[in-house]
Amino acid sequence: MPNGPDSAKRLECGGLLALLLALGLLGAASVLAAEKALEKAPLIPPPPADFAQYLPAVGRLIQAATNSDLGFQRLAVLCDTFGPRLSGSTNLEGAIDWMLGEMKRDGLDNVRGEEVWVPHWVRGRESLELLAPIARPINLLGLGGSVGTPPEGIVAELLVVKDFADLQARRDKVKGRIVLFNQPFTSYDRTIIVRMRGAVEAAKAGAVASLIRSVTPFSMRTVHTGAMRYEEGLPRVPHAAISVEDAALLQRMQERGEPVVVRLKMEAVTLPDAKSRNVIAEVLGREKPDELVLVSGHLDSWDVGQGAMDDAGGCLAAWEAARLIRKLDLRPRRTVRVVCWVNEENGFRGARAYQADHRQELDKHLLAIESDEGVFRPLGFGFSGNDAAWARVRGMGSLLSGIQAGEITRGAGGGAADLHFLQQAGVPIMELRVDGPKYFWFHHTEADTVDKLSRDEFNLCVAALAAMSYVAADLPERLPQ
Repeated sequence: MPNGPDSAKRLECGGLLALLLALGLLGAASVLAAEKALEKAPLIPPPPADFAQYLPAVGRLIQAATNSDLGFQRLAVLCDTFGPRLSGSTNLEGAIDWMLGEMKRDGLDNVRGEEVWVPHWVRGRESLELLAPIARPINLLGLGGSVGTPPEGIVAELLVVKDFADLQARRDKVKGRIVLFNQPFTSYDRTIIVRMRGAVEAAKAGAVASLIRSVTPFSMRTVHTGAMRYEEGLPRVPHAAISVEDAALLQRMQERGEPVVVRLKMEAVTLPDAKSRNVIAEVLGREKPDELVLVSGHLDSWDVGQGAMDDAGGCLAAWEAARLIRKLDLRPRRTVRVVCWVNEENGFRGARAYQADHRQELDKHLLAIESDEGVFRPLGFGFSGNDAAWARVRGMGSLLSGIQAGEITRGAGGGAADLHFLQQAGVPIMELRVDGPKYFWFHHTEADTVDKLSRDEFNLCVAALAAMSYVAADLPERLPQ
């Protein structure tokens, strides 16, 4: 480890590791691995004196989380038993029933499902066939909310464009064709616009259907689904995704001057709204049980794969965090409330309903936390809130420096999508930030399965969520909205 001021600061973090080891709260092997990671870790100052009092409790939570198999075993049971959990599906409702039963067995307080009406889109059978210049099937996934085709399908010539600007430049060639947007991945936030609005822009130009290259930086002919939108007053054309490799193939054929003809069939339909539930459980506060710190993930997923990283892992980590707080009898001053949201993927009905149903107590929500970027190795938290709240929470990350999860950055809570409505009401929010560069390899695909996740990384996420929610709920003063 180098000498100098940086070394000294890292040694302060190393002192926390030594304390945890001395207290018997981390094994020697864990400390050695963490010490090696310290050399590349962000510099995090030691905890202020008023946070340092929480080191023993945080150490107990870290020990309990990193030595537990139960949370990850439950994650596997959820994924293997119920599989994909799209809003309106029997899979989702079965998963909710199972979770409520297990939470009651854990002894959590006020376990309940709060009613939410959710959209009910059904994929049905679907296919895409390349008819010319050669005949072959192409892997396809309809995008959530798309209309279907006529039963006989749509046969049309394909026009490959790069993006919306390219579509406009070639608008005279669009009418009567199926458009394929072959837009390369830059970042998720920038690239999903073609998924969300592709059908709208294609319909404006006169296309009979639209396809997109899957929103992903890496592919093994995997196809990624996701939400899309229509616009009132425009024709609703079918909208689907194909793999990166097939998009490139069709692009090359067009560039060689070969007319590309395809047959698209989709049975997709939107049924009447269905009844579902947000899942809620609590660890009641010992002094101010009406004041809340919320820790959450979303239980619904797309109708492919198992929805393991998006976002069963986030739900199970939030649940396990609360279970461990309860098991260790670390009841904080205020209540820690677990919420497993429904309908994050295609409507945010769960988040909207929670805001409406709890509007009388929103001023009692001190902090809301969400995990929805996969349960990979945690790095820290993104925070969005006012200056006074930021001044208070920025030192809390130092409590997690021993597991390299203590970096708290401001203005980076945007990934906590379900918390947007609480943020609008003035509630400070946090998202768990993780080291997940491969997340979008598997996101919204058949490959989002539990084998892509690590028990040890999941447990570190549990430790980070448990520590942050416990300390925030136990502070002598409440965080300001």
